[in-house]
Amino acid sequence: MFAAYVTVTILAAVFTGAAAVIYLIGHEYPKAQADMKGIPRKWVPVLGLLLAAGTAGLLAGFAVQLLGTLAAACLVLYFIGAIIAHLRVGSRDIVGGIVFLAVAAASLTLGLLS
Repeated sequence: MFAAYVTVTILAAVFTGAAAVIYLIGHEYPKAQADMKGIPRKWVPVLGLLLAAGTAGLLAGFAVQLLGTLAAACLVLYFIGAIIAHLRVGSRDIVGGIVFLAVAAASLTLGLLS
């Protein structure tokens, strides 16, 4: 069970870390997504920092399990919010959010079980 937890958590960290970098470097995709959802562009770096914090928390969870559990739980809430933001404006482009949510939820579940 621990091997599955490590694998899924590293996968979640790679996913969220890559997303954090994209948000923080000022890539056009997160800005366009923010515009579509009616979110001010000044929130894009804040969202990137939240993703980066989640990534760091997932990795810190290997040393202090409570940190990993809290980070995974917060990422689950983050991606639920992202999916709701898409649905609120009528966007059905939620497959990516669902994948990120599933990986974060799997990391949370496996962390609690191991």
